[in-house]
Amino acid sequence: MSVRDDLRELASKKLSALNKYFSDDVTANVTFKVRRDTEIIEVTIGMGNTLFRSEEGADTFRTALDKAVDTLERQIRRNKTRLQKRIREGAFAEPADFPEGPDYEEEPEFSIRTKTYPVRPMSVEEAILQMNLLEHQFFVFVDDVDQETRVVYRRKDGGYGLIIPE
Repeated sequence: MSVRDDLRELASKKLSALNKYFSDDVTANVTFKVRRDTEIIEVTIGMGNTLFRSEEGADTFRTALDKAVDTLERQIRRNKTRLQKRIREGAFAEPADFPEGPDYEEEPEFSIRTKTYPVRPMSVEEAILQMNLLEHQFFVFVDDVDQETRVVYRRKDGGYGLIIPE
């Protein structure tokens, strides 16, 4: 969909308030969608190996944007100290190196949503942290020790699991 200039400026202004949490300017990818009668905003902020993501829906894009910014701010405040300890020094100072936005394809029969993202080596702890930041149930990553593909997932009991393919 095409986005009006005033809405684009509002999104830029609201998201620029998050700059206070980062040492350098970062880039945010904002996607506007309408699904049934709900206006949805998806915001993804990438820095190094870390993604902050929020998807919020409301009656208006303005309300959805406010909710998304609040969610992102909570994620950043809650996790910044922990991230700085676990991720290599200076990760928050690097500009994001992501493409313009995730690639989505929708099949009308099955409604399959396909995402592509850069895969970078990381530890199991970093993968769990990234999964929690994205609010996903699982996360695929490349192990930084042996460069093999791994999957971490959230268990129903609240713990975490690690899948190691043979």
